[in-house]
Amino acid sequence: MKLIIGNKNYSSWSLRGWLACKQSGLPFEEITVPLYGEDWDAEKKARDEIAPSSGKVPVLWDGDAVVWDSVAIIEYLADKVGRERFWPKPDDARAMARSMVAEMHSGYLALRRECPMNIRRRVEGAQIGDEAKADIVRILTLWAEARARFGRGGPFLFGTFCAADIIYAPVVSRFITYEVPVPGFAVAYMQAVWEHEWLQAWIEAAENEEWVVEQFEAPAKA
Repeated sequence: MKLIIGNKNYSSWSLRGWLACKQSGLPFEEITVPLYGEDWDAEKKARDEIAPSSGKVPVLWDGDAVVWDSVAIIEYLADKVGRERFWPKPDDARAMARSMVAEMHSGYLALRRECPMNIRRRVEGAQIGDEAKADIVRILTLWAEARARFGRGGPFLFGTFCAADIIYAPVVSRFITYEVPVPGFAVAYMQAVWEHEWLQAWIEAAENEEWVVEQFEAPAKA
């Protein structure tokens, strides 16, 4: 398999696809393409690896199979290695995990817009608007419920690391970058995610990247 991803400092969906591949336990080749550069529009049209996705990343190639959406990558890999590697086994826990993943995939647009992922930065006193604050409250509410109902087996949302943690890992990064105040249970959860060996490997690579995308370097504004 080979996984095409974008800049590790900025590309939240690339992080999700990469974590999914790590979670699968299958070997894969990682190919990084620099997003948002001056030549990006021309480059994405010229690269056969990303052409099926209309120039978006991540893209997973597995022989003749091509998957170009992070949640689709999770599902594809779950089919290959066993769904229990990605999803909780109990019906009620799995139902909530799937719903949380779907909500993240389709929602929280204000938070994404105002607080783009930027692993290297720390923003003091970020001005976050009301819609993004509502997104934050909703996320924390879901985290609290998952941890209270299903988190007894470990430090992650459903105890052990699963698809829900993969999908919310970039949110953890955003909360850290913009110094979002969170309750104690969320601090502990975020620490578990941030200190996970895979996240640490991604963070180290992001910090060593040379690319700077100016549109993602401005402080959050209300």
